[in-house]
Amino acid sequence: MKSFSTLQIALGASALVHAVVLTTRFVDPASFERIFQDTPLEVILVNAKSSEKPDVAKAIAQRTLAGGGELEKGRATSPLPPSALTELGDAAEDAQRKVDALQEQQMQLLAQIKNQLATMPPPDPKRPSNDPAQGEREEKRKQLIKILAEIEKRISEENARPKKRYISPATREEVYAVYYDQLRRKIEDRGTTHFPEQAGKKLYGELTMIVTVNFDGKILATEVVETSGSLTLDRRAQSIVMGTGPFDRFSDAMRRKADQIVVVSRFKFTRDETLETRLTNR
Repeated sequence: MKSFSTLQIALGASALVHAVVLTTRFVDPASFERIFQDTPLEVILVNAKSSEKPDVAKAIAQRTLAGGGELEKGRATSPLPPSALTELGDAAEDAQRKVDALQEQQMQLLAQIKNQLATMPPPDPKRPSNDPAQGEREEKRKQLIKILAEIEKRISEENARPKKRYISPATREEVYAVYYDQLRRKIEDRGTTHFPEQAGKKLYGELTMIVTVNFDGKILATEVVETSGSLTLDRRAQSIVMGTGPFDRFSDAMRRKADQIVVVSRFKFTRDETLETRLTNR
């Protein structure tokens, strides 16, 4: 140290202090901790944009927006934690209503095309073949006939397929509710009487099964869509259902809307050695 002058020592100390300051990073502890948290992606939908930028941004968006809706209340947030699966309403019932609406639109379009063809004048053989008006009318007639054939073919194919009716907790028709209640009671009685077991030990658990019943009461298919965790119990449950049929034939009111019914049901083999079933959406 004696070989260095006072000025050299001061410059060295100054350089060391600056190096430490420049390599030190100051961060918000809360923000730093959020880096390591499993934070779900938050999606915000906005229907406006503005040139004004917020002083403190609370979210990242594709457009600049200082506020939206009721600004004093802030952004709308969910009171529930993020969920990997969200079910809105009864999917089976919604799908059935959409199919019914599309079929109604299809029938209306079919009637409109038939009406247009009926009102079009027949070809006039006295007019020359190169008449533009007649040529345009005949071209339109060909297009309408082609569309009519496609719609009738589609309707014929749809009619050839069995009409399925999904029975769910939202089903309100009395004919289906009564039929399902009889089906449920028979399955529960058989499941309780023939309670599943393996090697002399009773099998307990819950599973979800799709059961398809034909109009004549025969069971066409069973499919376990949510297992109990025991393959043996799943198969025993399917055997119970298959052994319960056939059920009653569909009434005339049921046949007008469906050739088959599809039931999604929760099966619970309880510790009381009874089978309990209930309708479910999945």
